[in-house]
Amino acid sequence: MYRNEHPNPQFERNSFRCLNGQWEYGKGKKETIGKLTDKIEVPFCPESKLSGIGDKSFITDCVYSRKFEVEKSELGGRLVLHFGAVDYEAEVYVNGKFAVRHTGGFTAFEADIAPLATVGENTVTVYVHDDVRENIPSGKQSKKDGSYGCFYTRSTGIWQTVWLEKTPINYIRSVKFYPQPDSGSVKAEVSTEGCGEVSVKAFFGGKPVGEASGAVEYRRTFEIKLSDIHLWEVGKGNLYDVEISFGEDKVKSYFGLRSAAYEGRKFLLNGKSVFQRLVLDQGYYEDGIYTAKDARQFKEDIALSQSLGFNGARLHQKVFEQRYLYECDKAGYLVWGEFPSWGVKYDDLKSLGVVISQWSEVVEQYFNHPSIITWCPLNEVWEDLDNTKLIRDMRFVEAVYTVTKTLDSTRPCVDASGGYHGRFTDVFDFHNYHLSDKTFNFLEDIEKFDKLSMDKTYAPENAQENVLYDGKLPLNASEFGGISFDKDDKDGWGYHTICTEEDFLSEYLKTTAAYLGCDKISGFCYTQLYDVEQERNGLYHYNRARKFSEEMLKKIADCNRLAAAIED
Repeated sequence: MYRNEHPNPQFERNSFRCLNGQWEYGKGKKETIGKLTDKIEVPFCPESKLSGIGDKSFITDCVYSRKFEVEKSELGGRLVLHFGAVDYEAEVYVNGKFAVRHTGGFTAFEADIAPLATVGENTVTVYVHDDVRENIPSGKQSKKDGSYGCFYTRSTGIWQTVWLEKTPINYIRSVKFYPQPDSGSVKAEVSTEGCGEVSVKAFFGGKPVGEASGAVEYRRTFEIKLSDIHLWEVGKGNLYDVEISFGEDKVKSYFGLRSAAYEGRKFLLNGKSVFQRLVLDQGYYEDGIYTAKDARQFKEDIALSQSLGFNGARLHQKVFEQRYLYECDKAGYLVWGEFPSWGVKYDDLKSLGVVISQWSEVVEQYFNHPSIITWCPLNEVWEDLDNTKLIRDMRFVEAVYTVTKTLDSTRPCVDASGGYHGRFTDVFDFHNYHLSDKTFNFLEDIEKFDKLSMDKTYAPENAQENVLYDGKLPLNASEFGGISFDKDDKDGWGYHTICTEEDFLSEYLKTTAAYLGCDKISGFCYTQLYDVEQERNGLYHYNRARKFSEEMLKKIADCNRLAAAIED
């Protein structure tokens, strides 16, 4: 069995039982499907090689099923069936009885199946509907038969871990951590089902460093004074372990002691100016599509990035697995948490409810990760991506920003990355795929006149709702680069093509140094860490093999680590 580790160390019980592995599988709707004759390896999507299916055609409907054993002792309280993520609509039955329905391909959901289960053998069946050609959030999944440009192989159905856990009737529903680095404390908001005594204990390196306890009636916030202060910093995860007890229920979690905010033009981590040296990470894998074969690959991708002098990543057009964010948390790796907003029609306010309901789940489920230093709910939402004659409704962007800040006021939020911004955003970011000559002129306008001289590529003249940069907000170059380099393959795609290492390196060093030297820019994000299918603008190949010489990679890393003007 692949991927048998606990999928979410942010909220872990000892009763975890993994249901990954071989399931029965069939392609078709639930009312037409007959006997399931295929086998699929969960949690890999049927389009992937690792699933054992490898079907890259449009799979709009499919069915999963497997048997599992239940002991008598497991039916004394709640027996919870968890799904890490199923793309896009999932309807779950246990022993032929309805258990739960969930819409949205990127967040976790669960059901208490104790009333449906029996001692001995049980069967879980999952019916899936997923069609990226509909008006749904789908990120970079291709709406055409095959991949093209910056759109890739689709990922249908179960693509994250499925698991069981037992809890008592009265149990811990959730915990939210509010770190207070200035006072050396943390606030823990504990929600429970039922009333009783809650205990929250914090540890660092196995040593007890603080605790709080008291009666809870469904929700209470505890403030824990920490005896040992270890800040979560770039390159230093410094995580505090937490044990929460409520009656018979026990949950393990963790937090990082850090603050993230903007002051003037500067991004501050724990009150200290830090330049965001980010790289774009699409979260795709050659053999698993959306799902890594081994959780160790998360750690390895982060290490690749850090070896090149990046201190974080923009997690692009996908909600990454909780386990990936856990590795970011441990590594002190800065990330932008993004929603796969592409696929939605931004001119249609009917889509707004879909986006807000699914994005709200993301913010709630990923709230505790210290590595997430910016929320990024939307990407490049100028004219509708599929029809440039449809101008998106400005209220769409502003509503998503407002909801994000209502759910989480502790982090900055970019309302819509690149192109147009609404009236409300904490940072004005821009995408610039010009080469160094035009970039120099662009940055000169920023330095001298506080002006963003966007060309028609990024600010079409017929868009009346375009809100221009006001000369005051902090700036971030959240996409640049995108240079395709592949001497042996003429079919690769990128924003520009450069054929020699020398020319590529020269362009990279000049452009990156220019961004670092601009004292009005708080960070950048290079496109991208590795190739994805036909998109060949990565610094590594799709399989993470080295694309450039060691000497060249060292020069890239040295450049990325240069002091930024804004950090002075």
